[in-house]
Amino acid sequence: MKESDNNQVADAPRPTEPSSQKVGPVASEQAILTLLEEYRKDRIWRRWFRLGVGVVVMGGAIAIVFLSGLEGEVVPETYTAVVEVSGVIGIDDDSSASVLEAQFEKAFAAPGTEGVIALINSPGGSPVQSGQLHRALHRLRERYAQIPLYAVITDIGASGGYYVAVAAERIFVDPASIVGSIGVVLNGFGFVDSLEKLGIERRVLTAGKHKAMLDPFSPARAQEQRYLQVMLNTIHQQFIRAVTAGRGDRLSENPEVFSGRVWTGEHAISIGLADGFGSVREVARDVVGAPEIVDFSAQPNWKLKLLDQLELRAMNVLKASASGSDLRLY
Repeated sequence: MKESDNNQVADAPRPTEPSSQKVGPVASEQAILTLLEEYRKDRIWRRWFRLGVGVVVMGGAIAIVFLSGLEGEVVPETYTAVVEVSGVIGIDDDSSASVLEAQFEKAFAAPGTEGVIALINSPGGSPVQSGQLHRALHRLRERYAQIPLYAVITDIGASGGYYVAVAAERIFVDPASIVGSIGVVLNGFGFVDSLEKLGIERRVLTAGKHKAMLDPFSPARAQEQRYLQVMLNTIHQQFIRAVTAGRGDRLSENPEVFSGRVWTGEHAISIGLADGFGSVREVARDVVGAPEIVDFSAQPNWKLKLLDQLELRAMNVLKASASGSDLRLY
């Protein structure tokens, strides 16, 4: 072999041996820090995204509420105002005398009201709440003497429901309406014998010997029953006076009128408990002379409920953004 060849062989690059690429502690730490940084950026982006979506949703809803307010129903110049008295009177806030009185007062005071209709569909309820509303309607009739008040009974106007109706100038019914029940009732149960059969001893302490007279687990006493009957008779007479004052000489001499019985609307007219047949629209058109109807009854405020839900949603979004929880809007 020539010397030049030997030199070329000596000068040729030798193949490098494969070496295992070991990652040192510094490189590993750098990789972890890089991953954490990327995760942090992703969380920040998601927070801003959720916040942006919440703001857009709230802004859109507020715009809808505002525009719907601008595009509200046009109230006619003259109309018949209607207030519903439905369900058990006094059972909750919406059927209390104070709430219903406020609705009737708005109906009477509103410009354009030609007449007011109490739309009644009630089996009765609290004698106190019924009596308070009855007196309130009389006060409104005196204050707004130029505006007539009529009652329209739909399915049922009994007991406290009829108590309210007789505050109106005239009462209109359907032939199949249930009307009347001019009476007072106090319900209860007695479990004395049942406790004895079960071997249960009733123990009750009172300060005042009649304090537990309505206790269903104690024997009824004749004297206490007489007390309760006097109380019921007193309330019944209050009811009778209100009906007599409201209906006047239109009432028949039928002794059953104040017995607590109920009648159909057709029979109620014949004994003077009602004046004629008529629905809300018929009375508004033919009696009041203002066929357009405006409802002054309490309505659920869907706008406030929507804003409440949006506020809750926005608070959840803000809370999620602050805490980093994985609340998703997408």
